Amino acid sequence: MAELPDLSVFAKTLNHYFKGHPLKEVEVTVAKKLNVTVDELRKKLEGKKLELVQREGKTLEFHFSGGNILGLHLMLRGELTLLGKENPSPKYEILRFDFGRHGSFAVTDILKQAKPTLNPAPVKAPDALSIGREDFLKMLFKKTTPIKTLLMDQKQIRGIGNSYADELLWEARISPFSSAKAIPEKQAIRLYDLMKQVLEEAIETIAELNGNELRGELRDVMKIHGANIEKSPTGKPIKSEKLNGRTAYYTDEQKLFN
Repeated sequence: MAELPDLSVFAKTLNHYFKGHPLKEVEVTVAKKLNVTVDELRKKLEGKKLELVQREGKTLEFHFSGGNILGLHLMLRGELTLLGKENPSPKYEILRFDFGRHGSFAVTDILKQAKPTLNPAPVKAPDALSIGREDFLKMLFKKTTPIKTLLMDQKQIRGIGNSYADELLWEARISPFSSAKAIPEKQAIRLYDLMKQVLEEAIETIAELNGNELRGELRDVMKIHGANIEKSPTGKPIKSEKLNGRTAYYTDEQKLFN
């Protein structure tokens, strides 16, 4: 599932190609996740200028002239693909956006779960890159939830998923199984600072590696999250264990707070 860093780069790439251009046509191949009829979607968006693509948590938002916004959540396996002569009809296409002579792109999803939403309701939970330190600490100190589970809870803090939760907890040397409330303030502040650092560095690295191409999630930046990674950068064996149905990757370097 695409997380905050990848989605931030996707937004940048889409702005590079399509910002400021009118949407000639939107084609919907799979409409089951769409919250309005296909006709209504076309009526609201076709002919309108794409003013901005921005990331909101784990959702991309396409802002069009006239005030309409299309939210897009890629879910588990959704991907974005630039279309051209070498790739005119990608497999598993569910949505296509045609900007005429300015190009086009498609949303593909083998599971058909990617979710487009016209004019999504605002979300109250803060974004991982915008939450203030005091609010972050308050969030932690109110919850006995395992810290990894809390970081992934989009109703509490938006943008972090399974992969980057493992990465930033390893950087902070905090066990993913720690009770959020039990983490000492000093370590909680360090976790907050590292959260910003890890995510911002990942955005920078992915943007550099991707250039102006739309690619899938980039996992080359991962230090411990991944079934094929045997040791951490410090040489410690990486362990894995299920936590609320998701696989947590960690090492014995990470302290457990209960």
